[in-house]
Amino acid sequence: MNHDIYPDPTCHCGALIARGQESCRKCRARERWLKKQAAKNRGGRRSGEVRRPPRAPRGLAAMGVSWT
Repeated sequence: MNHDIYPDPTCHCGALIARGQESCRKCRARERWLKKQAAKNRGGRRSGEVRRPPRAPRGLAAMGVSWT
């Protein structure tokens, strides 16, 4: 009997998968990792602000205090 009519399901990487799945375990893990990296890179950081010493108010140099 020829099985070309109903070929075994494969992932886009070429791995065999069970019926009903869209991708293999490795590819699903890679997709989760990419989503986490995108979320990590997307939020939380203050852009354009320079690091300052802890407990020092912002704009201390503007008040006339010089560190040098």
